[in-house]
Amino acid sequence: MSERFTTMSTVGDVLSEPEFSGFARLLFPVDMQVREDMTLEDLTGSRVYLWYSEFRPEKTAEVLNDLYERRMRGERIFYPVYSREERRVRPEKGYTGLFFLRGEAGAPFAVINAGGGFCYVAAMHDSFPHALELSRRGLNAFVMIYRPDSPFEDLARALCFIEDNARELGVDPLGYSLWGGSAGARMAAALGNADDLARLTGRQCAGWRDAAAARSGDRSALSGLMPQASAVIMQYTGYDECSPADAPAYACVGTADGIASWRGMRRRLERLDRLGIPTEFHVYPGLRHGFGLGTGTAAEGWIDDAAAFWNRQI
Repeated sequence: MSERFTTMSTVGDVLSEPEFSGFARLLFPVDMQVREDMTLEDLTGSRVYLWYSEFRPEKTAEVLNDLYERRMRGERIFYPVYSREERRVRPEKGYTGLFFLRGEAGAPFAVINAGGGFCYVAAMHDSFPHALELSRRGLNAFVMIYRPDSPFEDLARALCFIEDNARELGVDPLGYSLWGGSAGARMAAALGNADDLARLTGRQCAGWRDAAAARSGDRSALSGLMPQASAVIMQYTGYDECSPADAPAYACVGTADGIASWRGMRRRLERLDRLGIPTEFHVYPGLRHGFGLGTGTAAEGWIDDAAAFWNRQI
């Protein structure tokens, strides 16, 4: 991979990159002050990514280099989820969209939602690295950029967009998963619930069990329906709602998390277990909130556990 960007590259270098024209600003938190003279090393820290930990500036550069390489290969990597007319009428809808890191054609997809306390979107730390790793494993991965004041509406619209364009995108519309950290995990869990999915998308929803059966049988049974996620992958969140309509859930968190209690996360999964919904839970000693991929920590490799859990559901 060519080194178009290094940790010493500046935000301005990224914003002025012609291959990122039209969406470069969405690579960084729109709702945070990000100076163009900041290097990627300066950027990747708690001054910008509030409430996060375990920063890896070299991962930021790696992600940007991967996106650049994809553009140089002629790949389209960004998709608005609202139409041009919708964005004209409500310009704030232009601050949303999906970055697409392709894996293998026809493989299932994940939609990854970064946290940020519904104040900003910490995608470059909390979802782009995850998407990059999943794509290297042959899975298709979308990074959701949403409006912090309309997160559930934007994610619902994104799922409709992918469902309606699955053939053109080259993804399997069945067996998808929803991922998220902190506030983004709340989004994933909510849209992973069949009842909430139907309400937020305005479409009839097929439960994950029906979707799984259709995957190996007659897919025409799902014609015109919105499939439920086959799995929800959650990191460090205090989300505690639970119902029989929830999707299978994987969760991980650190014992030193002062925002999301690991005991609270475990209790929710225990409730899902009692409903007969598959779960998997991991807690890592000493880790604080927002550890992302957890590279070099006790959590390193959790993403493989999560992908394996997802695979078991489909």
